[in-house]
Amino acid sequence: MMSIILGTSFKNKYSELEKKIRNKFKERISIFIFDEFNPILNNHSLRGKYLGYRSINVSGDIRAIYKKRNNVAIFVYIDNYNNLYK
Repeated sequence: MMSIILGTSFKNKYSELEKKIRNKFKERISIFIFDEFNPILNNHSLRGKYLGYRSINVSGDIRAIYKKRNNVAIFVYIDNYNNLYK
């Protein structure tokens, strides 16, 4: 089973999100813990400034970016697509 750590930047942005989006993240993270490559997550590796990181879909255009170390996923950012990849 995967362990989860939420980084400071992630926590700060997460606290600003609508409750509906926060709840959706909780649903997705429950799936992620048991099957990080479940198709609903659209888990994929990133390039460019996020090389070495991965992204999962949370809701609509909301993405959560993480880095995996051994059996630990460290979530570092959560935001909409345009803000993350501009």
